[in-house]
Amino acid sequence: MYLSRVEIDTKKTKTLQALSSPEILHGIVESCFSGDKQRNLWRIDTLNGRLYLLLLSREIPDFTTLMQQIGVPGTQCESRSYEPLLNRIEAGSIWRFRLTANPVMSVPDSQGKRGKLRAITPAASQREWMIRQGKQHGFLVAPGQFDVVRSEWLKFRNKGRNLSIFCSTFEGILTVTDADQFREALTDGIGRAKSYGMGLITVMSHG
Repeated sequence: MYLSRVEIDTKKTKTLQALSSPEILHGIVESCFSGDKQRNLWRIDTLNGRLYLLLLSREIPDFTTLMQQIGVPGTQCESRSYEPLLNRIEAGSIWRFRLTANPVMSVPDSQGKRGKLRAITPAASQREWMIRQGKQHGFLVAPGQFDVVRSEWLKFRNKGRNLSIFCSTFEGILTVTDADQFREALTDGIGRAKSYGMGLITVMSHG
């Protein structure tokens, strides 16, 4: 697998359109690959005042079309093998993490049956959701060692329908409890709405 990073140009009209619609960004990401469609994880990140697209994929992307549409002219696209990082994951290891995800819960209907998915908007409830995700995906996030740093509604149109997706960005420190489960979370993502820039959890060494 490969983790890629591309600086995107906020002065371009196409970039502004894409930033307002995850559906457009999804299409631009897909343009980086040929052949059968694959589920790739991606996220928009801000670093030192610049905007980047992070992309995790099983193949090295071809950024030609993406650069023409939203890339910063003259900049290099970075693609690095993800294997060295995955090989460093072990139970008990501690990492700094960032995750942009779609925190939702199923609300039972009046008969007590499984109901529709609802966005989890209170910050405290979002933190509880993150703790539950850790238990499911092989890591521990302790209260006080992570937080919700951003939340927003993404509203856009997809195939004639109006869609609204709630997204939150979590940052902090985690401890790996099950190495295999956590590697799966790193490569397959966490939560729903992965086609729209959710679910990619990235880590870096702590300390």
